[in-house]
Amino acid sequence: MSGRGGTMGRIGPLFRLGLGGRLGSGRQFWSWIGLHDYVRAVRFLLDRDDISGAVNVCAPTPVTNAEFTRALGRVLHRPTVLAVPGFALQIPLRDFATDLLGGQRVLPRRLLDAGFTFDEPTLDSALEREFATR
Repeated sequence: MSGRGGTMGRIGPLFRLGLGGRLGSGRQFWSWIGLHDYVRAVRFLLDRDDISGAVNVCAPTPVTNAEFTRALGRVLHRPTVLAVPGFALQIPLRDFATDLLGGQRVLPRRLLDAGFTFDEPTLDSALEREFATR
């Protein structure tokens, strides 16, 4: 999760303008990870010869889109009262809309079992690190 690209790079500016809101129903899960912990997790995995195969690199606390929206609004001190209907995202965003409106509740079980600890285990802490200084 970085305000410099990806989903946050696209929605961050809208939230800063007070135009942020939940997408679709808001009930879809978003598994996320802060850029700081992402880099730490990749380094952790590169240093471990005993871990191979697929590893979910995400924070241990997935949230719904509605929860994510409220948290980002809190960190940026902006309202989040708008809601974007799912169908309204389909035309301008095409396949990216499916990514935003779909959801999976993914957990980093292998990372945690290997002893990795998160500096930013909560969404608020990761958003603070990424956006509070800008």
